[in-house]
Amino acid sequence: MFRLSLKKAVIVLVSLSLCGIGYPGAVSAGIIGTDDYLTAQNRQARIERVRTALMQEDVSRQLEALGVDPEQAKQRVAALPNSDLMLLDEQLEELPAGGSLLELVLVAFLIMLILDLTGVTDIFPGIGPGKVK
Repeated sequence: MFRLSLKKAVIVLVSLSLCGIGYPGAVSAGIIGTDDYLTAQNRQARIERVRTALMQEDVSRQLEALGVDPEQAKQRVAALPNSDLMLLDEQLEELPAGGSLLELVLVAFLIMLILDLTGVTDIFPGIGPGKVK
């Protein structure tokens, strides 16, 4: 008796799941504005410029001296908010050609420190929300 009712229940469940296969899920689409598109394009260009600067040998050495892994710093650049990324990119453009990139490294370090203190990232394990005494 129980076996027959279990069999019927399985048949009903399989039938109901097969009925739902043909129905697509809810899809939402919208028009992307020109400003949004240009912002995304500018963001990618800024990320690439900052990453290129971080790949320079003297910058990598300075990051390591500060205790920041250069590869991790490149990955964290993509996580920066637009305002911080724009600030970092503008600082990069203001540096003299062939000059010291110490300022860039310090700005990047400060931005990472601020992001860590606000809880956005966890680069420095000893600091962050609830960890500072």
